[in-house]
Amino acid sequence: MPVTRLSPAAPDDRWHPKAFDGEVVPFRANVFREGHDQVGAMLVITAPSGVERRERMTLIAPGTDRWQAEVMLDEVGEWHWFVTGFDDEIGTWLHDAALKIDAGVDVELMFEIGARLLDRAVADRSRPAPARKRLTAIAAHLRDPAASVSTRRALIDDDAFSEFDTRPLALLASDSDEHTILVERRRAGVGSWYEFFPRSEGARRQRNGVWKSGTFRSAIKRLDGVAAMGFDVLYLPPIHPIGVTNRKGPNNTLDPAPGDPGSPWAIGGPGADGAPGGHDAVHPDLGTLADFRAFVRRANALGIEVALDLALQASPDHPWVAEHPEWFTVLPDGSIRFAENPPKKYQDIYPVNFDLDPEGIFVEVERIVRHWMKQGVRIFRVDNPHTKPLAFWERLIGAINATDPDVVFLAEAFTRPSMMQALAMVGFQQSYSYFTWRNTKEELEEFLTSVSQQTADFMRPNLFVNTPDILTEYLQFGGPAAFTVRATIAATAAPNWGVYSGFELFESVARPGAEEAIDNEKFEYKPRDFAAAEAEGRSLGLYLGILNGIRSAHPALGQLRNIRFHTSDDDAVVVYSKHLEGRFTPDGVDDTIIVIANVDPHSVRETTVHLDLESIGLAPGARFTVEDLVTGHRWEWGDANYVRLDAFTRPAHVLHVVRVPNA
Repeated sequence: MPVTRLSPAAPDDRWHPKAFDGEVVPFRANVFREGHDQVGAMLVITAPSGVERRERMTLIAPGTDRWQAEVMLDEVGEWHWFVTGFDDEIGTWLHDAALKIDAGVDVELMFEIGARLLDRAVADRSRPAPARKRLTAIAAHLRDPAASVSTRRALIDDDAFSEFDTRPLALLASDSDEHTILVERRRAGVGSWYEFFPRSEGARRQRNGVWKSGTFRSAIKRLDGVAAMGFDVLYLPPIHPIGVTNRKGPNNTLDPAPGDPGSPWAIGGPGADGAPGGHDAVHPDLGTLADFRAFVRRANALGIEVALDLALQASPDHPWVAEHPEWFTVLPDGSIRFAENPPKKYQDIYPVNFDLDPEGIFVEVERIVRHWMKQGVRIFRVDNPHTKPLAFWERLIGAINATDPDVVFLAEAFTRPSMMQALAMVGFQQSYSYFTWRNTKEELEEFLTSVSQQTADFMRPNLFVNTPDILTEYLQFGGPAAFTVRATIAATAAPNWGVYSGFELFESVARPGAEEAIDNEKFEYKPRDFAAAEAEGRSLGLYLGILNGIRSAHPALGQLRNIRFHTSDDDAVVVYSKHLEGRFTPDGVDDTIIVIANVDPHSVRETTVHLDLESIGLAPGARFTVEDLVTGHRWEWGDANYVRLDAFTRPAHVLHVVRVPNA
């Protein structure tokens, strides 16, 4: 019996699929045979601890030969699994007996065939004694000539046959090859990220007009606000010394004023002692390494992990330039090539040429990563990994995770699909994605279907709504409604999402000719008065906290693969659900979230929403209660429901399907 097309799987057999702790993963295979007899499929899966589980697979749709079993992978490490295809003798008999007996054909013969099958099952001493006793009684009833046909026919529907769901009766069986899936810690797949520049927190302009930098000590004060919004990962741009040569001024200009801090990504410059410092040093303006460790400890105490930027490049003042000139590309005029991303130019940054000394570069980068791991960092956001060799990342992440499997790497790679997906396959636990530019209903449905179904076996998207480099036209011109809608979708459509500081303040003025905020924080200090904005109603911070609270309370939102789209009569209203069966939830009750968003930030939309109720565990035509988790309002709903979404007051609903336990 062929067992083919097994999944989860990576596109290439060189790499293996992955999941995160607590993820519900659909295991699938095609199982079929010649003729018309029934076949079955069994998933046999072994946890890293050695515990084996057997899950009966179900046919996804008649005629497809595609079988599936959903399993929550709840142990970190490498799982092993295979699928067994077998001839389902009980299933064949139940099918044939029902048809023939109802038609009055071979009635006694069908009863005897069933009884003999049950005799064989009872002879199997591995079956529980109560089950064997009950099956013995059914076999006797099937053979009882004094019993009516209708009485014996009813036995075919007896729930005792559920015994064969996990212990089928089969003479023939075929096993697939064994496969593996790596389960990583939960933070590798679920997290709410917040980004801020520590130098801006507490920065102030002095009387002489020159700015004084914020420090780790002053930035600690912002951690309470980040925690209050429910974020559990704090991403810091590079915290290292910054180069002086070709330092950039405001808005990426080449004429910095005294005191301008330069770009944190121009790594390498004067350290605390005046000597050049690089990737293993802290910018003296921010404090000391001890200050950084104190910052990390305080964040951890608030339930926040600190993610650090890993940008493998150098300013002209980096120690690497003097100590390892062979790591850089020298142009015919004798100068070192600086970084470019046309039309952008980065004269303050030298890219490392990984082809010139791959071994030396690897040793140095591994040293740097392990240095920051010792300071308490377990998450790295990697800058532009798509401009470095895949083999380098495969080796580096493999080496780090071999000793420290809890370390997580996020790929900041807005690039071609092949490279983006390959970075995930070679080891990156998370990936930036095209979500930032997917704004229409059609774009969102296509994108979210792709990342949740087509690439979910090996790639986990992190839905950042903005970055220091990205302020989309949608946010530039959409007003507060655009910010609200983007946050709502990002926070509910995938388990990982992220916000760059200033988003909650609706910062939307772009630098002319660029898709980034004017007065970019990459090149200057940008202190923000979050408390005043909150008091004046100019902040989305409270709403972000509500969204993260909803995420924490509803396990359905902690899954990637369970998004399902529904329809509306308006091409600007997107509707999707996230459903998790009660067998996977802590309280044993189905958890279902329905999100309805008006993606046109300039209008009021009234429409009818049409729900596929079976996809959320309800019968067609059912009536049920939904609660808006933002406002607390409740409505009675069914298959078709009227909604009104005012972009200026309430552009989205986050609805919870209210269910009664054990109902």
